[in-house]
Amino acid sequence: MMAATPVRERILAQASLLFYREGIRAVSADKIIAAAGTTKVTFYRYFRSKDDLVVAYLREQSAAMQARAAKLDPDPCTGLLQFAEAMGSEACSAGFRGCPFINAAAEYADPGHPVRVVVSEHRAWLHSLVTGRLQQLGAADAGQLADQLLMLRDGAMVHGYVADGTAVEPALITAGKALILPHLPEPGQSS
Repeated sequence: MMAATPVRERILAQASLLFYREGIRAVSADKIIAAAGTTKVTFYRYFRSKDDLVVAYLREQSAAMQARAAKLDPDPCTGLLQFAEAMGSEACSAGFRGCPFINAAAEYADPGHPVRVVVSEHRAWLHSLVTGRLQQLGAADAGQLADQLLMLRDGAMVHGYVADGTAVEPALITAGKALILPHLPEPGQSS
């Protein structure tokens, strides 16, 4: 893989904006090339295909989310609350168009496609993050509970895009607590 250069970064930055704002399939390589102020030869020097660019876009989105997650409070409860607050805040932001991974999965139906592979990798990381925090809390059936919380998060992301995003954060936190609390050990009980 070629080392990052300003041209590669410019192509990826423009693609990221366009993919998120307009949808991946709706944006042509020519539109990205024009927005990045480069040529087809240069574009294809860095990305052999548009799919390679989509994979790079999603990997960059995943890396950014992982960097934010690394800054969560180490306390599992506080960290989960911070995570929910961040998701809710994101869903309330101007220009929010949903989760880039859910959007990409909707546009690429084949689970073996490289784009869907990156989506699956990201989702596995996200599931692991939530499961780990729940295990630290002593939650029973942490993996199954993480599935439920991620479904809730996915619904919040879609709701933030298609409906009133201002209600996402408090509703996400309230619903998350309602899911988690019954799975926690009683105070004074060991997990």
